[in-house]
Amino acid sequence: MSASRYLFLLTFLPCLPLWAAGQTVHRCENIAGHVTFTTLSCAPDEDLSLQQIHPYHPGTIEPLLPEAAHRPISGNKNSRKEAAVIGRSEDRCGNLISTDQRRRAIMDRRVIAGMTQQDVESALGKPDSIKVRNSSTQYTYKTKKGRSAEIVFDERGCVKGKS
Repeated sequence: MSASRYLFLLTFLPCLPLWAAGQTVHRCENIAGHVTFTTLSCAPDEDLSLQQIHPYHPGTIEPLLPEAAHRPISGNKNSRKEAAVIGRSEDRCGNLISTDQRRRAIMDRRVIAGMTQQDVESALGKPDSIKVRNSSTQYTYKTKKGRSAEIVFDERGCVKGKS
């Protein structure tokens, strides 16, 4: 197509008749409930209803729903309340330390009173030696520099605090 034809189309495009903006389509529904949309006519055994189609024009805004009226509801007050803890799991060491303290100690490879044997092994690994006396257990960890660390657990398997 030559440039003059494009120029001709662009010049007369705004002058199209008003019926070009919308179109009527036939909605055909048969006895079984099958719906067909067509610009042609419906079959003799189908129900016909006309549907107006209005294509979208860029730059136009048509609201789908009416604007909502925002007004306060008298019986509804927004007040924040503290969350109530209904059930709390208690570890065998009596919750001497919080879960956050326990997690930080394991990540920093430290041992604090109130940790379980499993917590100590998570932080430091398997002990080099284990001694069991009466109702207490003692883990011994040897370091490369010749030093050793001893951790004493009570009868419940919790790290004893310094006394």
